[in-house]
Amino acid sequence: MHVVHHGALTGVTGSCHQLFISSTRSMLVDCGMFQGADAKDRDQEKIEFSLDGVDGLIVTHVHLDHVGRIPYLIAAGFNGPIYCTPPTAKLLPLMLEDAIRVGVTRNKRLIERFLSDLRKHIRPLAFAKWHHLDGGVELRLMPAGHVLGSAIVEVEHEGERFVFSGDLGSRHQPLLKDPQSPERADFLVLESTYGNRNHVGREERVEQLEKIICRTLENKGVTIIPAFSVGRTQELLYELNGIFARVEKRQGCSLMRAVDVLVDSPLASRFTEIYDDMREYWDDEAKQVLTYDDQPLVFNNLVQIGDHNEHRDTIQYLKDSKLPAIVIAASGMCAGGRVVNYLKEFLGDPTCDVIFVGYQAYGTPGRYIQDTDWVKLDGKRYDIRAQVHQLSGYSAHADQSDLLRFVEGMSEPPKAIRLVHGEDDAKAVLKAELEKRGYSVV
Repeated sequence: MHVVHHGALTGVTGSCHQLFISSTRSMLVDCGMFQGADAKDRDQEKIEFSLDGVDGLIVTHVHLDHVGRIPYLIAAGFNGPIYCTPPTAKLLPLMLEDAIRVGVTRNKRLIERFLSDLRKHIRPLAFAKWHHLDGGVELRLMPAGHVLGSAIVEVEHEGERFVFSGDLGSRHQPLLKDPQSPERADFLVLESTYGNRNHVGREERVEQLEKIICRTLENKGVTIIPAFSVGRTQELLYELNGIFARVEKRQGCSLMRAVDVLVDSPLASRFTEIYDDMREYWDDEAKQVLTYDDQPLVFNNLVQIGDHNEHRDTIQYLKDSKLPAIVIAASGMCAGGRVVNYLKEFLGDPTCDVIFVGYQAYGTPGRYIQDTDWVKLDGKRYDIRAQVHQLSGYSAHADQSDLLRFVEGMSEPPKAIRLVHGEDDAKAVLKAELEKRGYSVV
């Protein structure tokens, strides 16, 4: 077997890997969109490789940089099965429906036709079991701990095993099971998003978030958290519920219930319902919480914002009322979606806080807000007077120590490793650390 990369080899987004089982047969692992600088001068709608002999597509998880080009793949003539875990099978149609509505067409008939076709392709496969595919191919999906349903992909053929990490989650996420290292890999395709740094611990990240929330109470400002609709939003709700419960007991912040938490993303609300429905895939900690809190993703001061008119009215209300609020809205990199309207309105306000809890790709507005004192949104310049925070401990991606632990956790060391899904510096640092430990990075 050998692998050809159609995305994420020299950048962070657009993950798409073609695993050749033989000279004429292959499987795809992900087919994602390019974002930020990676998308420059690319025709996203064009599939630039032949689909002859492509037997199927394996989806690691539902973030758009891993699945966003599936509609174009199908339009180009792909007619094979799409293998994924049961949670991903439920989440994928929702994610692609929203992507098509925002970026392609709002024609309901066309969208329904695509979704009907998509569902015919989807083949849910249980976690942690070897599944027999055509042509002697064995496939196993193991928990990756990144978002609900995310999987490490293991493909074996005639005794040779290729492993694709997909996006690995960091350890001790509050809702998901930790990633599990495979026993072995002849060839490992490993993500490297945070290959050059380590996150703060969970206790410290919760303290950081709590401190910012208390500042929001004190200055009656608006805290904006750009977050992906699936994964970050649900874990933030879980953590905020715990923070509110603890702070309520402390006399110093007894006004905590005075701050509203606004989830302004209909898609995130739908994903949260699926998270809640699929509690069997939660980790042990979250299941333990269910013994005394049957709704850990819901709390008294949580407000779900619905249609566009309610979204506009909410922004005007926050402007006029001068009351503290926490807003969680997509997109996570501020490249579109409702979060942009909040940023336009409040970035110039010194009482505003912007909290980034995920990776911001080069060329995205989120990266500019992180790194500079102004940003261009919808063609207009906005000066940044808000307080900007990066809480790396909330990242859905494994850090350097997690990535090294994943490799070192294999009973047999991988014969070769290829690093993908990372900026040049992140890949270079991780490569050096792996080679220092005796691994071959190719």
